[in-house]
Amino acid sequence: MRAAAMPRDARLRRAADFAALRTVSGRLGGRCFLLRFGNNDVDTARLGLAISKRCSKRAVDRNRIKRLAREAFRLARPDLPPVDILVMAKDIAVKETGAALLAELETLLRRIRPLKREGADGTIAR
Repeated sequence: MRAAAMPRDARLRRAADFAALRTVSGRLGGRCFLLRFGNNDVDTARLGLAISKRCSKRAVDRNRIKRLAREAFRLARPDLPPVDILVMAKDIAVKETGAALLAELETLLRRIRPLKREGADGTIAR
């Protein structure tokens, strides 16, 4: 069972990492989710979750959304570039089925591309 677990280095843990994604980052939005992402210096993608009480007052609903987001990230992680990803849920996510939420997250994660580095020439991120 541990082989399917998400390792500690695949999670955002520091408040500074979350703050950096809220200010300077790329954004992708869907019907139920908003993703913010930015390049990182590690060689792997990392996930942060910000599912607030504004989404749902019930902890069971927020935890369900977090479980689904972690699962979608775990499945997509081998194909993701080295970026930090912050997932935020909209209040409509509570009413959707798990399959619909997973499908939307999968689509959004597939669209993530690395951002252009500071001071880099050209328009393509490297």
